[in-house]
Amino acid sequence: MMNRFAALALTTALFTAPALADPVEYEFDMSHANIAFTYNHLGYSTTDGRFGSWEGKLLIDEENPENSTVNITIDVNSLDTFWEARDKHLLSADFFNAEAHPQATFVSTNVERTGETELKVTGDLTINGQTQETVLNVNVNKIAEHPMLKKPAIGFTATTTLLRSEFGMEQYVPYVSDEVEVVINAETLIKQ
Repeated sequence: MMNRFAALALTTALFTAPALADPVEYEFDMSHANIAFTYNHLGYSTTDGRFGSWEGKLLIDEENPENSTVNITIDVNSLDTFWEARDKHLLSADFFNAEAHPQATFVSTNVERTGETELKVTGDLTINGQTQETVLNVNVNKIAEHPMLKKPAIGFTATTTLLRSEFGMEQYVPYVSDEVEVVINAETLIKQ
């Protein structure tokens, strides 16, 4: 009798349990999002820059992050290093060649949970018409209802180190560092 009751309870639980949720689309809150980069100049200083215009699509599965995806498109001409003459040179054929390649893109190919709040997001990064596999180390800062907007929100910081020579931008290496540190900070909101 007890075995039949347990079997009935298990069957009921299986058939009434909610179906596994699909990944949910989130959008970037562009008033609280930034793609920034730094590089070393001649060993004397670090130069900062950012891209002011970009958009992205996020599909997030909180329970199973490996089902999540991210796709980002950057307007290369929105580059800003806070010095107009330098920006003009960086956008030239010596570096980004923005006239021929006005967009840079990142398309994820794999997401892996590496810690309590850490993810490793691997994807194809295309800059200057050249594509390289790139890994973003992501820290999920907070997952909660946004206190003002009253809808689900996720904040994160993603970092990576790029070698610009791998994207056909080896001008002045090693005097201007080949390594470029990239930091993405973003708040995202569920798309409704």
